[in-house]
Formats: sequence, structure tokens, C-alpha cells
Amino acid sequence: MPFPPNIAAARRVLEAAVAERVFPGAAFGVVADAEEYLGAVGHFTYAPGSPAVMPETVYDLASVTKVAATTAAAMILYDRGLLALDAPLESVLPAFNPQRDAERSRVTLQMLLTHSSGLPAHEYLYRTCRSRGQALAACLTMPLETAPGTVYAYSDIGFILLGLALEKLAGEPLDSFCQREIFVPLGMDSTTFAPGEAVRPLIPPAENDTTYRHRIIQGEVHDENASLLGRAPGHAGLFSNAPDLLRFARCLLGGGGAIFSPAAIELFTARVGQPAGSSRALGWDTPSAPSSSGSHFGPHSAGHLGFTGTSLWLDFDRGLAVTLLTNRTWQDAGGVTPQDAVRALRPRFHDALLEALADG
Repeated sequence: MPFPPNIAAARRVLEAAVAERVFPGAAFGVVADAEEYLGAVGHFTYAPGSPAVMPETVYDLASVTKVAATTAAAMILYDRGLLALDAPLESVLPAFNPQRDAERSRVTLQMLLTHSSGLPAHEYLYRTCRSRGQALAACLTMPLETAPGTVYAYSDIGFILLGLALEKLAGEPLDSFCQREIFVPLGMDSTTFAPGEAVRPLIPPAENDTTYRHRIIQGEVHDENASLLGRAPGHAGLFSNAPDLLRFARCLLGGGGAIFSPAAIELFTARVGQPAGSSRALGWDTPSAPSSSGSHFGPHSAGHLGFTGTSLWLDFDRGLAVTLLTNRTWQDAGGVTPQDAVRALRPRFHDALLEALADG
């Protein structure tokens, strides 16, 4: 459905961002009051003649993978009684603690979901490892930096291990599980961990990588660790578009249908409150001032961001979902857009959108 005139202000925020080279283009979608709106601005790159972004354009979701795939899979396994949130990670992945260290024994699956396991926030695995096996071994043996459950530290390493644990619990790779259990039932036909060769040119490029892969990254995962790990590593790697993400959002807003139970949705999207000061739910984030969701999403909201310039936010009380997909990592002559520019843009866009919806 075309955007009605009262949402023009939100579109102008994105058009200004393109003009300011925050990103070369963006696709976006909104579910509000059972209505759905889709739109797009800009182009794949800043080059003259670059293809125009369409509402259906597929983007590298980066860490939105953590909710649209990994956390979603965890919710299904929880519903089926196969995942216990308080289960020690070592009970699923014994290699995480072969010496039965007391501190490592305290790390639970819930701590991985809330980024409070004590594992490091990030490691450049691709600089020190040469294969998936080496990288996973490095994650499994990585020392804890803080006592489990005491400090919030957003950790890709934790989600890599969570993805591996989910594969053990499900008895199959994460990508095939998500494809069968989530993407196919919801009709998310453009959502995949492995875009085919034919569709890669239809995906905006993420980066001209001059340090690791030495090529333009288009239709393959931008995250270097995910590239090394291959397949579906849990923390990144999913590709999707605005219509598909709105299908996913509608499922959650509508109580889960045949995929998720209402109880699991409520549990996983509610702020946990631990460690102190954390805004995290189970896998999801929740609004906290200042929030990328702006100032109008209510207390019963959850969302997630992606490094490439993507986001998905849901307000359960309003039946509202907003997704914004960009490739802000694409360089122009001045280099990659600083994250601060995207941080400032996101709340402006969400506020303009929700204010327009309120006025309409």
C-alpha cells in the first residue's frame, strides 16, 4: 500500500539522510492498526546510475539476525521443552568447560540471550583463525572477562555459542531449522542465510573490503567473523527485506500463530532487569532513553539493531512494527558513514513516523 500523505514527514527524514550521505538508500516498512505500508528512498550506492532501492530490496540484516533467526529459534525450542533458560551452557556444549571451572559452570543459556555471560563483547576471530572449526574452538575456550550474570556486555561471541547450542538442541543446523520452522510457514520467501548467485546483484553492496576479503561485499555477509564461520553462525548472516520482516512482526504481534506461543513471546520480549541497568530482554532489546526507537514506543516494546544500518522495532500494545533497512556501511569518497550519524537518524525517523500516524 502506498504511504498516505500524513507519513510524508518520516519519508523526508530518510531522503535528507540520503542527501547527507548517511546511507545511499533505504527500504522501510510499517505495520500499524492492521494496515501495512512499504516504501524506499535512494539507490544501492552513491554512484550515478546505481539501481534504485525498492520496498522489496533485500539487505544484509547483520545483528537483526539475532532476533529474526537465533532468538526466534530459541523461542520455538523453549515452547517444545527442548531449551531450559537456566540450563548451563556446558550441559549443551561440554567443550565450553572441560575442566569444570566453577565460574564457567555458572554460564546459562539465558545469560547468552541477555549478554551477561561474562564473555567478551567482540573478538577478531577472522584475524587469528583460518577455519570454522578453529573459530568455534576459540569461542568455546575464550576466557570470561567478568563474573557470569553480573555485567551487561553486548557479545557476538555469546550469540555464536548460543547458535551452536541451539543446533545441538534442535539436532540440525540453524539455517535449515529456521527455514522450515519460521521462514517457509510465514511466507518469508526473500529471507535466507545464503543468497544465490542470481540474486546477489539485486542486493545493495555492504562494503568494498580492502583488508580481509579484498573484494566488494555484495550478497554475502558483511560481518567478517560470520564470513569465516560460514552457514548460520547465530550472531549475523541473515538477509531479508521489509515485507518479510513485517510478516515476522505480524506473527509476533498477533500472538505467534502456529509458530510461537503467546507465553514465549511475552517472556522473550519482556525486559529481564538483570544485570542492573541493562535494557535487554531475552535476545531482544527494549526502549531506554535515549533509544533508537525514538521517544514514542511504549513500555511493552522490543527491537534490535544491525551494524549495517538495519533495525526492527515492535510495540505490542499498539500492534505496531517498524523496520528500516540500509547499507550505511557502504563507503563514499569520505569513507564509511560514522555510526553516530545512524544513531541520530533512527530516533528522528521513528518519531516522525509515529507522530504522523498519531495525527492521521
